[in-house]
Amino acid sequence: MHHTGRVTGLDRRVVLEVVECKPADGSWIVASGFGPRADWYRNVRAEPKTVIQAGNHHHAVTAYFLTPDDGAENMADYAQRQPPTAQRLRTFMGLPSDGGDAGSREPAGTSPSYA
Repeated sequence: MHHTGRVTGLDRRVVLEVVECKPADGSWIVASGFGPRADWYRNVRAEPKTVIQAGNHHHAVTAYFLTPDDGAENMADYAQRQPPTAQRLRTFMGLPSDGGDAGSREPAGTSPSYA
């Protein structure tokens, strides 16, 4: 994802885990491993118009942020589709990583979604 630094105004880039991509409506849901304290997350909060790059394709998007409950529900769905990756992500995020559904549903802050 390309984004603008909220303090410096400089172009920034970050690699993110795409939790869900919905081609039908052009939306993407990504996870913030450090939750709302991540610099890129705070940058996108300050300027939600940004660009997602997938391969050589660039997509102009505007971020909106999921509620903690919606983010938790989305992570639970992701855990069913990608169990090993979801377990590593839960561990990194400080959530229970026993592989159970409860750890995937525990809110850890909001996740941005793009359309």
